[in-house]
Amino acid sequence: MSGYPHNYGYGAQPPYGAPPPPSSAQTYGAPPASAPYGAPPASAPYGAPPQSAQPYGAPPPGQSPYAPVSAPYSGGPSAPSYSSDYGKPPKENKPSAPYGAPPPSAPYGAPPPPQPYGSPFAALVPSAFPPGTDPNVIACFQIADHDGSGFIDDKELQSALSSYNQSFSLRTVHLLMYTFTNSNVRKIGPKEFTSLFYSLQNWRATFERFDRDRSGKIDASELKEALLSQGFAVSPVVLDLLVSKFDKTGGKNKAIEYDNFIECCLTVKGLTEKFKERDTAYTGVATFPYEAFMLTILPFLIA
Repeated sequence: MSGYPHNYGYGAQPPYGAPPPPSSAQTYGAPPASAPYGAPPASAPYGAPPQSAQPYGAPPPGQSPYAPVSAPYSGGPSAPSYSSDYGKPPKENKPSAPYGAPPPSAPYGAPPPPQPYGSPFAALVPSAFPPGTDPNVIACFQIADHDGSGFIDDKELQSALSSYNQSFSLRTVHLLMYTFTNSNVRKIGPKEFTSLFYSLQNWRATFERFDRDRSGKIDASELKEALLSQGFAVSPVVLDLLVSKFDKTGGKNKAIEYDNFIECCLTVKGLTEKFKERDTAYTGVATFPYEAFMLTILPFLIA
């Protein structure tokens, strides 16, 4: 027993104060002797990526980042693929839907998805004059309604407005009809005609208030004030576009006459109201589906 001073028997503990038995084996779970526990490898600082790793998105070693890459479907035949799809019938190569196309049809019996806008050519609902309408407005409409149908068309409206010394082009008349009926059928009833008539009176008063030199025209700065008085704050860039569009000289005079002023107001008013329908939180930001966007813009272009 004296030849084995450290043999205390299997599982036995050494006497108190005795040195631990020498052992060349590393204790289970202990760190390597070359570094303290938890220390990173000596070859790289803590948190550094492996030296062999490439940065995200970098080209393979030796290849220029701007070198041309061969097309995925060009070149010679590639090795056969033995993916999990092996043996399955080939997928049908269906063309993608055109931009703006409606989603695929719903299953049989499912309700149709809601549409953002109705048809711009939907028939108008018959209406009546609001209570308290000026008798002169009623008489003006009834004179223009030659067939007594309860509606007047674009040329009849143009004639009715000219009797009040308000001569407008057919384009302006079409914009007036679209703005107050939300339809392109180019007919208008008593209720809508009344709103149109009173709005024209307000716009006439606005134009005369800002036409300070009584030239029959307003310039860009006066147009900005006139639109602001109606609640439309447009940027300088938009203002320049409006003047260039509605100036009869193509922007040379930088001024707008009354007829074109009405058309300008109708465009700003109509587009702003359509935008507000989508901007329910009044943040100045709105999201439009493609069809809704087209139906918002096109009526003002084709009037």
